[in-house]
Amino acid sequence: MIKLYGGKRSRAAIAQWYLEELQVPYEFITLDMENGEHRKPEFLAINPMGKVPAIEDNGFYLWESGAILSYLSDQYAKEQSTPQKRAEINQWILFANATLGPGIFIESSRETEKSKLFPPLNDHLSKHDYLVDNQFTAADVAVGAYLAYMPMMLQLDFSDYPAIANYVKRLSERDGFKASLGSRSN
Repeated sequence: MIKLYGGKRSRAAIAQWYLEELQVPYEFITLDMENGEHRKPEFLAINPMGKVPAIEDNGFYLWESGAILSYLSDQYAKEQSTPQKRAEINQWILFANATLGPGIFIESSRETEKSKLFPPLNDHLSKHDYLVDNQFTAADVAVGAYLAYMPMMLQLDFSDYPAIANYVKRLSERDGFKASLGSRSN
């Protein structure tokens, strides 16, 4: 069984969402971040950076939400994958973690990045239900999580971007979302 290490209000919910979608059994281990449990030798042996999320899968340790999503997709997703499809999925995972997240969640760049990133994303989603091959993948978890966090954490709305709004609504209705990120939005 996979062990998923996280803390309150951490990006471990992103990995948890994908585990729920894949219906892979896992144990969520909540670290007490306020009391430094993530800085203790037991956890530093799993992630020497002392950050969450991290997973253990049969003695294999991995950290960073994007790397975890990519691994889970390779290891447990049921769809067939070509190198090109894997590259597209990873492209969107990297976009979420390296471009979308920092661009929107860093206040000083928010308005500039929003005007650059949201129009092409809205255009893509107006033509596709999901990011890659019109099927739900790890890419949708990565991008969808950040988009879902924006109204919750930043009070951003997508009224100017109806395809993004519809995409977030569609994702938030999935059982896996409800069992992970959705349970944190209250």
